[in-house]
Amino acid sequence: MLFRPMYITKVYIENFKTFKGSFKLELNEGINILVGDNEAGKSTIIEAIHLALSGLLNGRYFKNELSQYVFNNEVVEEYLESLEEGNVSQPLPHILIEVFLDGDGVEEFWGDFNTEKNPKVSGFSLKVAFAEKYQEHYEKLIQLGELKTLPIEYYDISWSSFARNEGLTPRTIPLKSALIDSASTKFQNGSDIYISRIIKEFLNTSEVVEVSQAHRRMKESFMEEEAIQKINEKIKTASKISDKKVELSVELSSKNAWESSLMTYIEDIPFHYIGKGEQCLIKTKLALGHKKAKEANIILLEEPENHLSYLKLNQLISDVKDGSSDKQILVSTHSSFVANKLGLEHLILLNNKKTTRLNDLSSGTETFFQKLSGYDTLRLILCDKAILVEGDSDELVVQKAFMVNNNGKLPIEKGVDVISVGISFLRFLEIADKIGANVAVMTDSDGDIDALDKKYENYLGKNAKQNINICFDSTIDTGNLKIGDKKFNYNTLEPKLLKANNLDKLNTVFGTSYECEDDLLKYMKSNKTECALKIFETSESINFPQYILDAIKPVEQ
Repeated sequence: MLFRPMYITKVYIENFKTFKGSFKLELNEGINILVGDNEAGKSTIIEAIHLALSGLLNGRYFKNELSQYVFNNEVVEEYLESLEEGNVSQPLPHILIEVFLDGDGVEEFWGDFNTEKNPKVSGFSLKVAFAEKYQEHYEKLIQLGELKTLPIEYYDISWSSFARNEGLTPRTIPLKSALIDSASTKFQNGSDIYISRIIKEFLNTSEVVEVSQAHRRMKESFMEEEAIQKINEKIKTASKISDKKVELSVELSSKNAWESSLMTYIEDIPFHYIGKGEQCLIKTKLALGHKKAKEANIILLEEPENHLSYLKLNQLISDVKDGSSDKQILVSTHSSFVANKLGLEHLILLNNKKTTRLNDLSSGTETFFQKLSGYDTLRLILCDKAILVEGDSDELVVQKAFMVNNNGKLPIEKGVDVISVGISFLRFLEIADKIGANVAVMTDSDGDIDALDKKYENYLGKNAKQNINICFDSTIDTGNLKIGDKKFNYNTLEPKLLKANNLDKLNTVFGTSYECEDDLLKYMKSNKTECALKIFETSESINFPQYILDAIKPVEQ
């Protein structure tokens, strides 16, 4: 029977950092992409998972890092305020992280010891809570009125399985995590903690023993050196430091001292001296290359786009996709390129403790953004309001129209993003429809209303969406101008701008002196972006076609 690696199906977080009260997130077996604004909780989710699996926070053991600040700040403040008001029976804040599991080897974790009280799930929990054995001490503190902060010294940290195994430790949890955060490197005695852990996990048990023994032999060899012996003798006879033996040695105080004292080198350069981008790549490849047959892995990537060039980022994404067949991967990102390349179907949008997924996009749209990954999909996904336009000239004119109608404020200053999408309106509208984004489309009719109605039939008439507004000029304008043998299109942005203003006004704006409209239209067609830029920069009073004003209006509200 085919081996199925263990993976996380769901994580439940209570009162940890960003999350006040409860938060629940379901995860895919393979790739998961977390997106959201700053403070949405992306990093908190990754930290919570890694903490529950490893017992580490900020690269150090959680018991040494436990402080009031790992609790949700609002929860702590409400507790302290309640005490000040005399509510001494107020329960102390706690942290709970539950990790739900599936795959081979989860049978021993089956049980109902979870917030769902469901006996048909498997997993474990990490709890940080007040220890009842300190109740008497706690009550005395309250009586004295000396409790101004959370009494962390009275808290216990415990792991337990859903099967009520309360002796669980991170070492006994078969699922292992590799946290890779290129923006925050943690060091211990000069050694990168993350890569040390990844390398340790990469090695099998016998290899770890061999490294430990080699490290011990290094100490013995160090102590046997004649020079060291002479120095230690000198210290012993001449020093007044202590009555006890004082000597130089090599750190071996813990079982795994080699993890913190050995240095990883890349091309004879200590690992922490190479570029952060290269560090991220190496850590990721090591984690993906971990092949212990009976041990599952989850790889946690914090904003991999940091410190990476386009080429290196593309390489990393390719490595992640190729290595995800037997790994669960959780990526937080602000990069549209990363999200597009890894696949929008894996995307999880975080917003106000709610999650939205794009796992039911059409296969054509998924493939489109994977192949043409330069499109700024996350700008649409993360903004409150958006105006979609075709190109640079349209974007400049819409920006100006917005400023004229909003006391000189740029759209982005009022939470509105004007996004150039080329001719890919329908791809972006499919995303907007799935997430309920407030979107206006500003488009040319090109003189063919029937074709436009057909193109946007899912968003017009009886199929109109409350959050999506298709804006175009329904009036068909004609004229006698030809460019070569081809009739001039009077139903694009430039002719509509001339129609809304006049020849003299636009001559003034552009610094031109054309005597007939056809000549100005030819100039505007040949200099689209330059003309749009001059409209954007002008102090002249400009009138805008109604369909542009219609595109602005819905996103103002």
